Parts: sequence; structure tokens; C-alpha cells
Amino acid sequence: MAGTTLEETTGMKKELIKKICYLALKALKLTGKPYHVEKTICSSETIISFQGSWSVNDWFARNPFGETKVDLQLFPSLRSIGNDEAALVNEAFLNKFKQILGGSALGNVVQKAVTNKKKIVFTGYSSGAPIAILATLWALDKYRNPNTSQIPLLCVTFGSPLVGDRIFSHAMRRDKWSDYFINFVARYDIVPRILLAPLSSIQQNLEPVLQFLNPQSQNFKNEFIGRSNETRNFYLTVMKNAATITSHAACNLMHSTNLLVEAIGNFIELSPYRPFGTYIFCTENGKLILMKNPDAVLQLFFYSSQLSNESEGQEVAYRSLQNHLNYKSELLKGSKVVYLDQPEKLPLSAKDSYGNNNSAFNDLGMSTRARLCLRAAGELEMQKTRNQDKIGKRINDVEKALSDLKDYKEVCEGKKVGYYDAFKLQNDEKDFLSNVKRLELAGIWDEIIEMLKRYELPDELEGREEWIKLGTKFRRLVEPLDIANYYRHLKNEDSGAYMKKARPKRYRYTQRWLEHAVRMPTGACSESTFWAEVEELSIKTNNKRPFEDVKKDVVQLEKKLEKWIHDEVLSKDIFVKGSTFVKWWKTLPPQHQSGSCIKNFIEE
Repeated sequence: MAGTTLEETTGMKKELIKKICYLALKALKLTGKPYHVEKTICSSETIISFQGSWSVNDWFARNPFGETKVDLQLFPSLRSIGNDEAALVNEAFLNKFKQILGGSALGNVVQKAVTNKKKIVFTGYSSGAPIAILATLWALDKYRNPNTSQIPLLCVTFGSPLVGDRIFSHAMRRDKWSDYFINFVARYDIVPRILLAPLSSIQQNLEPVLQFLNPQSQNFKNEFIGRSNETRNFYLTVMKNAATITSHAACNLMHSTNLLVEAIGNFIELSPYRPFGTYIFCTENGKLILMKNPDAVLQLFFYSSQLSNESEGQEVAYRSLQNHLNYKSELLKGSKVVYLDQPEKLPLSAKDSYGNNNSAFNDLGMSTRARLCLRAAGELEMQKTRNQDKIGKRINDVEKALSDLKDYKEVCEGKKVGYYDAFKLQNDEKDFLSNVKRLELAGIWDEIIEMLKRYELPDELEGREEWIKLGTKFRRLVEPLDIANYYRHLKNEDSGAYMKKARPKRYRYTQRWLEHAVRMPTGACSESTFWAEVEELSIKTNNKRPFEDVKKDVVQLEKKLEKWIHDEVLSKDIFVKGSTFVKWWKTLPPQHQSGSCIKNFIEE
């Protein structure tokens, strides 16, 4: 836990942060246009602030929580790479952003700022904030290029509702985008917690609450002040749902074996939305608390605004709405930031000696249970790191086995047998020893993949260059051996289809890592499955199927093979006399062979 200043934390001067807040609040009052662009000749920033929405339909597309799978055409990074699972996002916010992007000059504004090398700051207040978040993600994906430096981007939100699910947060951390998002949240502000409750539980009071927050409905504000029961009920309902979600999440963090925990998840539909990015909590006493751990932030969402008893409900409920409108004054008060970078070390008592930083958490009313939950969130991150260290200790074993297989490959090529066919025939002791190496590597990588499936490793692992390189090296050297082993033991040719029925996850995952890193479409880096495609086409043509039925697949494979040979991701031992590929290719019609781009490789 470390203390710092707001300027050091955000990299922006306090005057700029206040200006961004002012523009975000100003955008709530926009009429006739969905966003405002602020730029000056002497400024190095282009600030784009988004209009808010105050209709229930602009918050919930449907019951219970209004989520939908993200549009991967627009946001290709918002998915779990290995598990190949798209993130969930709020559909109403997503539709609003799509409408703005397609019906305005936003794309041109961003392109101009990028061309002029301006720092782009997207911002939004209240329901304008999710649109700013989606705009930032769109720009990050659009202008992300593995061969160039990242464009200068930042997203600053004030009182933002939640936008996406756990995979959404995972993707941000994997691609190291979390630091681009700074979310200010006031202690009692109810808006960031609203989407933790199902629409059916708050629908009756949501519309009046949104109208109270609407800066253009001043007359309604005066009327709403007298509706204290509605305000109280709304606040308590949201917080009860927040309590259920955080308790369920905390039990999972602590690996509780209580069957009731599992029952809650099975019988009660919980909100899918989770925090992501950098959160700065305002304590109301001029102190600011910064957190990046999304599990810890979720716990703080509930415990920082927890009531001592329900009799406080009316007072706190009204304050929760007022807090939402007062970020500007909070920023004027706050300057010192306490960064909770190690929640697992948070003291369990407000009286414990832990420097001056513990007093900031005292200002949030952190109970012992709250501190335990925050510590559990930190401990989970530590466990993920320990798991990574554990598999990291086996990297030398992986590298040694891969080196041995590379030597074996060179021996095979020297004998003009070919790597794939030598292993498939298993006529030599070296073939047997290489099979042992294959099985050793499979065991190590299967262990890694199982941990990734359960999210037991750091989110960043799948995006790290060293792991992508190692996974690619492993896949290209070992998968051909798996394919050879599969077709060597295949009894019934009709039960082939390695790609559909038998391809292990260890190769699917590592292939997706590379495709994501180099920004290529799914399936573009499938060179390690070349032999499976050859075997399947060979089965089809051996079954006397007319060549015209498979011609399209044959031509496509030849084009890919030519590129893979040119890019040196496949070696030319494919073309040795008597290889599985050459034998099959020479069974194709002579007129196809003579016009094929592969002919020259075989003749060489």
C-alpha cells in the first residue's frame, strides 16, 4: 500500500482532470448531438465527452440484466483467447455506441486526432461513461498494431455504471489496457452499483431515480425530494443485490466448500457485470483510494457504502444520489491518493498500525469482514502468481524437450525421410524416444491449459510475448507428431477428422495466442495442422470421390502451403520423395499437377 498524489497516479495535472470532469458533466446537458469535442491550438489533448441517457430502455435492453455477447467484429479483443469465449456487455450501452459510431463523424474525429498525434481523452459522466468506455475500446482495437507503438489514449469516467462481465475485465488485463481506464467512484454513489440488481427488482423506482439524476429535469428534482420512501427502497434493493453478489464472490475467493454457495449460483441469477480498469474511490474526506484488482473493487462496491442498520437507509439513499452529482467538488477536495496494490496485506482492524494509509480505509467504514474479503481478493492474485511460478520452473524442461525434438527433426531431414513420416512409421529407436518427449510435453502443457481454463493463472499470461513464442514453437514442433500418431493408429478411415474430433486444446489455445498477438483472423496460423489436412484429403480421394468434389479444398491447401514455405513456418522436408504429401499429391489428376504452384517445390 503506497501513498501518492493524484497527478502522479493518473499522469495528468489536477487542472486537466477537473477540466475533463467539467466537460463530462457538460455533455450530460447536450441536446441534438451525442458528444462534444474539446480541442485548442495550444493543447496536446483532444477531449471527447459523451451525452448521458435517462430512459430505462437506455440502461436495460431486457430483463433481468440486459447483457449480450459483444460484437467481436467491432471489439475483437473482448474475449477469452484460449477459451474462445466472447465477453458479455450491456446491450443498451452497446447499441447506443453503435448508433453514435454509425450515425456521426466520431470515426473521423478520432482519425484526425491520431493523424495529428494528439492524446485522445474519452470521458463520460453517469450513463455517458459507458459510451466513453466502449469508444476507447473501439479505438484501442482499431488502431492497435503489433508493429507500432500504441496510440496515446485515456478514458476517464465519473460515476460510471458497470459495462461488461468477468471476461471483459480479463481481456483488459491480458492486453494491459486497464491503465487506460480511470474510473472515479464516490463512496455512496448508487449509480455504479445499479446494474448489480435485476431490472425486475428496481423497475418501479428506476425511472424516477434516473430523472432525478438528469440535469435537465430541475423541476422534477424538487418534487422527488419528498419521495423519500421510493429513494430508500431503491437504494436498499440495489445494495441487497450487491451484498448477495459480493458474498458469493468472496466465498469463491476463499474457496468455500459450503454447498449453499453453489446453490446460490444455481438458483439465483446473479448479475454478470464486474469492474475493470483503475478505480479511484472518493472517501468524502478529501482522501482517494486507488485499486486495480477487479475482485477487490467489487468487494469495495458493497462494503464502502454498507449501512450500519436500515434506519440509515433514508439519509444514505438521498446522499447516494447527491454524491453522484458532486464529483467536481470531490476532486477539489481530494489530492492525496492511497494505492492499495497489495490487498492481501490490508490490516484486519482499523486500530492496527499501518502508517497513515489505514486511516483512508477507516473513512470508508471498512469492517473486519470487508477487510477479510479484500485480503482474499489479493490472495487470489498471489495464488495465480504462485501458479505461474510453478509452471515457470518447468520451462527449462520444455525447452530441453523441444531442443531434443528439433535435433530429431534435423536427423530425419538428413535421412531424407521427413519428420512427419519418420515418426509415423516408428522404425527407429529415435522415433520411440521422440514419442516419450511428445508425451512429456503434452502433460506439461495440458496442466497449463487446465489452469487457464479455470482462470488460475494471471490474466496477462496469454498476452506475454515469451509465452506466445514458446507456445508457437511447441505447437509447430509437436502437433505434427500428434497428428502422425493419430493417423498411424486410425482403424476406420471414416472416423478421421482430427481437427473436429481429436485436436487437443493445448494446440488450439497456443494458436489463438499467436493469432491475437499478430492481429490475424481465426485459423490464419494453422500451419501446424497441415498434415491433418493432407491426411483427410487423402482419405477422401482414396474413397474414389470425384476430384471436383475436393478441388476447392486442394487448391486452398496448396495456396496456404506456398505461403507457409515462403514464410519459413514449414520446412521443405514435406516434399521429399515418398512423403505422405508427395504420394497423395501425385494421385491428383495430371492436368491439376501441371498447373499447380506446388509442382516446382516437388521438382526441386
